[in-house]
Amino acid sequence: MASSDISGFYKLSLEERLKIVRDFGGLADADAAAMSQGGALPLDLANRMIENVVGTFAIPLGIATNFLVNGRDVLVPMAIEEPSVVAAASNAAKMARAKGGFQASTSGALMIGQVQIVEVGDPHGAKMTVLHHSQKILDLCNEKDPILVQLGGGAKDVDARVIHTIRGPQLIVHLIVDCRDAMGANAVNTMAEAVAPYLEEITGGRVYLRIISNLAAKRLARARAVFAEEAIGGADVVEGILEAYAFAEADPFRCATHNKGIMNGIDAVVIATGNDFRAIEAGAHSYAAWALGPGYHSLTKWEKNADGDLVGTIELPMAVGLVGGATAVHPTAKASVKLLGVKSAAELAEIIASVGLAQNFAAMRALATEGIQRGHMSLHARNIAATVGATGDEIDRVAEVLVKERKVRMDRAKEVLDEFRRKGR
Repeated sequence: MASSDISGFYKLSLEERLKIVRDFGGLADADAAAMSQGGALPLDLANRMIENVVGTFAIPLGIATNFLVNGRDVLVPMAIEEPSVVAAASNAAKMARAKGGFQASTSGALMIGQVQIVEVGDPHGAKMTVLHHSQKILDLCNEKDPILVQLGGGAKDVDARVIHTIRGPQLIVHLIVDCRDAMGANAVNTMAEAVAPYLEEITGGRVYLRIISNLAAKRLARARAVFAEEAIGGADVVEGILEAYAFAEADPFRCATHNKGIMNGIDAVVIATGNDFRAIEAGAHSYAAWALGPGYHSLTKWEKNADGDLVGTIELPMAVGLVGGATAVHPTAKASVKLLGVKSAAELAEIIASVGLAQNFAAMRALATEGIQRGHMSLHARNIAATVGATGDEIDRVAEVLVKERKVRMDRAKEVLDEFRRKGR
């Protein structure tokens, strides 16, 4: 197996990078083309994916190097428009390799379908009735997806809760469904629809919502990494990161940005593999506000071990799949999955959690040392240069001046570009 520890990957040409990726992942020419060509999604296919299609919208697809997850080297595709994210993840992964990279796991593939029942005179009694008839409910669910059941999945359990709302008590029935390698929304929603009439019959209530929950609290992904003190810049850097983490844990204003940095990495891989980043975002932030105690909390935890090394962990809902949805039809998503070499949704979730942990480490290390802007500035300057009309080598030349002057602004970029062009004539 080839190593993902690739020095100077960013210095290579586009063609050289693509060749490394193609060889590493054993990609066919069609897979490589799907990754490299902005029009990889045919319009006729796009027209069948959503409504009112007029075109497609391309965003950059980068490759994060150096990742070692559960002892396996992986190159990680990341679809994102924000500068420095891919580079930061790659750099963090390189630092983690000294202590074995990332160890990751998942809790299983259980999703929750919710059925809302109102107008129940005895909601607590009705709850017990639902639980008493749980086997019948499971049978009705599993009749709707025999293939999933044959694969070892399907509805596995029933739970019920009485909640108090501004419109009075409501009985909420939870269907616990093992979705295997699918994200599961279609299967879960179909099951919830199927059991609604029976739930009305046994409770005497009226069913309204029948829908999956994106707070996938029974489908968690976890990752852990040790960053050697000497590899990340010394004891002062370790302490600085721990102070940054303490700030995030204590202050929701900081924690919102802290968790956003985590999701920079997670969303980029989720998008690249054709999964639903909106569901992942919703689940992650809900988990941060519900499962980790009162208030809103960091999705990561950071500590110092007895050797003075930094230890980071992450745990969050990760409802991603390899079958169904865009993952199964989008050419670039299929190529990205092939590059990752994952054989199950759980393995994909483990890699994504590892990227989120790496991204968080990189952001806090930057903040605790030189500040976040230094890492962003160079790439942002190039974007500014292109925006004012610079092309080819002009982009790098203008960006270099902007960064040197620390004036990454549109007006200054235009002045520098005009000056270069006057001198060129």
